[in-house]
Amino acid sequence: MKKSEIIFFERKFPSANMILIKDELPILIDTGFGSDVQDTVLLMKEAGVSPEQLHLIVNTHYHSDHVGGNFHFQEKYGLPIAAHKWEAELINARDPEACSAEWLDQPVGPYRVDRKLSDNDEIHTGSRTLQVLHTPGHTLGHISLYDPEEELLICGDLFHNNDIGWLNIFREGVSSIQRSLESLERLSMLRIGRAYSGHGPQIENPKASIDTARKRFEKWIEQPEKISWHACKRIFSFTLIMKNGLAKEEIDHYLLQCGWFQDFARYSFHVQPEEFIPILLDEMIRSGAASWHDNYLVATAPYKAPAKEWMEKNIKQRQWKV
Repeated sequence: MKKSEIIFFERKFPSANMILIKDELPILIDTGFGSDVQDTVLLMKEAGVSPEQLHLIVNTHYHSDHVGGNFHFQEKYGLPIAAHKWEAELINARDPEACSAEWLDQPVGPYRVDRKLSDNDEIHTGSRTLQVLHTPGHTLGHISLYDPEEELLICGDLFHNNDIGWLNIFREGVSSIQRSLESLERLSMLRIGRAYSGHGPQIENPKASIDTARKRFEKWIEQPEKISWHACKRIFSFTLIMKNGLAKEEIDHYLLQCGWFQDFARYSFHVQPEEFIPILLDEMIRSGAASWHDNYLVATAPYKAPAKEWMEKNIKQRQWKV
């Protein structure tokens, strides 16, 4: 039997990276942001796999940049979706907290999880077997996938080439940093030749990236404010990407209606939300996460702006039908 092929797609925001496994039973790992779904389909077809041929979609976790294409693939092609059982329960129950979409103000189309995954489950693609590793931290139901034969790791947003996934202490718990460290420790015991994460390039030296991630998490334990700053800048940058920038006069009103902004202001930085607005804006500019262009605050990360018509749909879990 011909050995399967792994195709890694490094994508611009707002979509996360995705991995296509071409085999007897083709699998797509993560489906990108909802507005990018036609690009997702095109990338697959250019790689020689049409959506109809897919056997399964696997989500590393349920954030909008990883699961946004699920709705299209399930509605149009009836494809089954697999995810960790904890996140599957929230998704299938149409829980308002699913995907943290309401809190983050990130639209996600409705979908269901058909296969609930647990730690040490196996996913078969024909000539390849992927081990499911529960690696919580970035989310409680975050998983990684490991192929011991090829020493290949797909690690979602646990760690990146030279970065780590942001931590949601208000939805995933303040111990998410300890869980992240435990997940990294588990992965460090594996033989890993190459790794693919949810953002950024292929990881050529996974052990070094894991060590770098571990050291950064350890520093965050000593300086917990850094956890919150990292999260705020990531969330707000993603907002600027989704909206293709925010006009200066819109920013105050927008931030004050966001759950994440209210929580970080009051409970992480101990200031009133109105007081936190200029503090956050100054840090966005100082850190280079955003810049001003004709009175518009724009994210500096490379991105492809979603179509305005798509964003105006603004689909959240409260609109999902049970």
